[in-house]
Amino acid sequence: MKIHPAIKLLRPLQWLKNLMLLFPPFLGGILFQQLSFPTGILPLMIFCLASSAVYIINDTLDCNADRQHPTKQFRPLPSGEITVAAALFLAVVLMVSAIGLAFVISAKFLVFLLSYLVVSIIYSLFLKNYPVVDIFCVASGFIFRLLAGGEAFKINISEWLFLTVFLLALFLSTGKRYSEKNALGGIAGLHRKALAAYPDGFLDGLLFMTGSAVLVTYSMYVISKHSSLLLYTVPLCCFGLLRYILRVQSGRGGDPTESLLKDLPLLVVGITWAVMVGLSVYG
Repeated sequence: MKIHPAIKLLRPLQWLKNLMLLFPPFLGGILFQQLSFPTGILPLMIFCLASSAVYIINDTLDCNADRQHPTKQFRPLPSGEITVAAALFLAVVLMVSAIGLAFVISAKFLVFLLSYLVVSIIYSLFLKNYPVVDIFCVASGFIFRLLAGGEAFKINISEWLFLTVFLLALFLSTGKRYSEKNALGGIAGLHRKALAAYPDGFLDGLLFMTGSAVLVTYSMYVISKHSSLLLYTVPLCCFGLLRYILRVQSGRGGDPTESLLKDLPLLVVGITWAVMVGLSVYG
């Protein structure tokens, strides 16, 4: 197996999503007390292994459809750089390693990891073909990461934080589906059946609905913290949500990771938000 295609198969850029595990200790004010191995680094490593295994399985199942996709056809599997057998072997190794290492954290952490793996694999097998269900499955990945982070760092997840992350995950998942449907046009249903099942205007409405709900729940989370500096992050949140909607509806892509890394205003807002929250919690 060639190294460069294998690295591409792992999708290391998508590991940024696993930073969700650090949200509980970061917002709880104990992040810098916990960033050691195995307390802080191991949970991240475990979910990086598990998420890469999920991506490989998904790419294997979507291999034929991806060959018809304008950009996904260049991925290692549909392009033929890596065989399906080699990819599946790598996925099994990554998954077994992640499960084995999860025992070091706790039994509850293992439950969250297994839940993430089971939902993700069932999604890849058939749930991705059902409209709305597919969006909830993708969003669940963020929730399992949040809960696993809370367990790994022994931090309780507040109701407002849970709702904010859940709705934000739905918002980002909707944006991704909206972007895919618009980019593929008439052949969207050939690539993913659920895309053809979404009527015109549905994903637009869901995008605005979940975006508005995120702003409300995040505002309530901020108010519950009684921090004047944290309150000023609400306008940043509002700008970030609107900027993402603008990006998606302008046809510049809806992948959350790529949007953050390739859209300078979004990146600046994200960094500014992290700095302001950090000053509020640790200052």
